[in-house]
Amino acid sequence: MTLLKNFALAALLSTAAAGAANAGTVLADWIFNPLGGGYESGQMVNEWLDVNGNSFIQASAAGGNGFSFREHAVFNVVQADSNGRLFPITFPGANITGIFDASGVGQYGGSINYAGGTLRLYQNPVNHQYGTEAGYYGANLGREIARFEVYGGGGRVDAQGMAINRGQLLLLAAPVGGLDERYFALADGARLSPNTRLALSFTNANTIASPHDTLVNEVACQFAGFTGPGCGGGDFANDPGNYFVSSNGQFRLVDIPEPGSLALFGIAMLGVAAARRKRA
Repeated sequence: MTLLKNFALAALLSTAAAGAANAGTVLADWIFNPLGGGYESGQMVNEWLDVNGNSFIQASAAGGNGFSFREHAVFNVVQADSNGRLFPITFPGANITGIFDASGVGQYGGSINYAGGTLRLYQNPVNHQYGTEAGYYGANLGREIARFEVYGGGGRVDAQGMAINRGQLLLLAAPVGGLDERYFALADGARLSPNTRLALSFTNANTIASPHDTLVNEVACQFAGFTGPGCGGGDFANDPGNYFVSSNGQFRLVDIPEPGSLALFGIAMLGVAAARRKRA
């Protein structure tokens, strides 16, 4: 599904971020080179990289109306700026995938908030391995090109703690050791600021009613270490404590002065996504 087709949204998003205590500026016209060849042979990204993902959520009641959760997710980058292609044909074999392992807390019938975790991006050497039994669902193969520390983000859940269909999820993360200039650069070739952060915005999150065996085996059993039905015998079935979510969204780069501003920026991101859905 195409999520943010109208580039004019960039101005709206920047305005919303600025309104949130000058929390951050969304970067436009930056360079991404999926093969690590540097600025000269990179692709211009107007604003975002499109992402498809699958997550396995494990939740436990934590007293009162609250709960804690752990999320293991796999995803792939399918195109840039909803342009209908992954990368130009000058990048044969380029397939960007990723995994993340995050935890947080939430309120039933309310919101969830990520407390921390790690997100990794990979240059996969073989196209079309995402969704297979290679590695973790084909998502952690090849060269690791970036690693991020999750600082915050969140979304909404229903009264059982499960993701609200067509809901919104957001991950906010800072690169560990900065972003490698062989893969990421500004439009003029300059290196990205040390303050550059990643906003992974899933604006269409849906519970997977019947997760297929490969997804269960690869993400729940292997990646998350789940040992319940579907892994330790029997058939897997979603329940409020263990369930799968499928999401579509975007990677955006953001200049944020301080990690403490990430929560404010997240509120702005979610607000703009809601406005976009109403207009659509």
